[in-house]
Amino acid sequence: MSYSLPKLLFIMACLFIAACSEPPDRVNPVGRAFASFVDDERHSWVGTGSRPLRTTIWYPAVAGARESDWRVGVFRAGWTAREADMIDNPEQLPLVVMSHGTGGAAAQLSWLAEHLASNGFLVAAVNHHGNTAAEEAYVPLGFILWWERARDVSVVIDKLLADSRFGHRIDVSKIGVAGFSLGGYTALTTAGARTDRDQWQRYCADSPGDQACSLPPEATFSMADMERLVEENQNAKASVERSHESYLDERVRAAYAIAPVLASALDAQSLRDISIPVRIVVGDKDDQANPEVNAIPIQEAIPEAELQLLPGVAHYTFLAPCGLKGRFLVRQLCKDPHGIDRHEIHQEVGADALEFFNDSFAGVTSANKSLQRTRENAGR
Repeated sequence: MSYSLPKLLFIMACLFIAACSEPPDRVNPVGRAFASFVDDERHSWVGTGSRPLRTTIWYPAVAGARESDWRVGVFRAGWTAREADMIDNPEQLPLVVMSHGTGGAAAQLSWLAEHLASNGFLVAAVNHHGNTAAEEAYVPLGFILWWERARDVSVVIDKLLADSRFGHRIDVSKIGVAGFSLGGYTALTTAGARTDRDQWQRYCADSPGDQACSLPPEATFSMADMERLVEENQNAKASVERSHESYLDERVRAAYAIAPVLASALDAQSLRDISIPVRIVVGDKDDQANPEVNAIPIQEAIPEAELQLLPGVAHYTFLAPCGLKGRFLVRQLCKDPHGIDRHEIHQEVGADALEFFNDSFAGVTSANKSLQRTRENAGR
């Protein structure tokens, strides 16, 4: 028996959907909510308003919460129960704030968020303004002023602590960060790594072929375009002047970096000064965040940082699984190396991240007084 191509595609789609028609078996159902935070102290890159910080929040939901399949663009962003009630116990939960990769979106790390949330964590992921597919259009400045992302993470923590629904449920002594690719850089900067833009420019002058010195496929503009904007835009100039500053957030107690980039832009002494637990995970076939020039030197510079190299894994394996449409239209983001199962890698890394954060927070039973004051001040 033979089928026409349209019929064959239809059958494949039906089989694919049927294979994903049931929510996963896990500890707790996962709830999902959205928040439209803003940072009133920084301007939007477009218009005159404040900087938007649109955030997705995952959390352990009550038993019986009905999860549904969540699809975002070409990605299958897991199973969640929209606006479900949160579990009552324990009263306070650890928080992990996540940062997506260049041009990506919060939903692309839903697999990690769900694994942590199902096991008792609050997880929040911000869509970094100007550098996210969740907005109508990319903004060049969002691709070059990377250090602004760390401030996004800190402000989201502020907003969550002040939030009437989530603030009182957060154990402020158990706050971690996680990020993928440029989000891995972001996680490290909130842990204390400082950006040395001049160092990065010198490196790129000597190594122009390095991925850290070029734009990702998502960008529709050139590096020259962005450098010109930096010279012409007053907000950008002000941002560059503070690029070398520390964006350390002392509330962050652990950092989990997946395939981090921009090692060439990080000040070596600042990496040596990082004092919280750091774990780095990357595929040994990653051609976007080459471990030899990113993860490995970063891990070697940070005292007691841990590194796991995943055999055969490439960069985009860490994105959410793709639907059938994505496999046809954006193969670069959706196709994994031969023998690599994206779902299995997500399960492995999710379990690893859960163990890392639990170990990092072990022995911390309650917030100290200074951190408690942080919450109280954030709520004013």
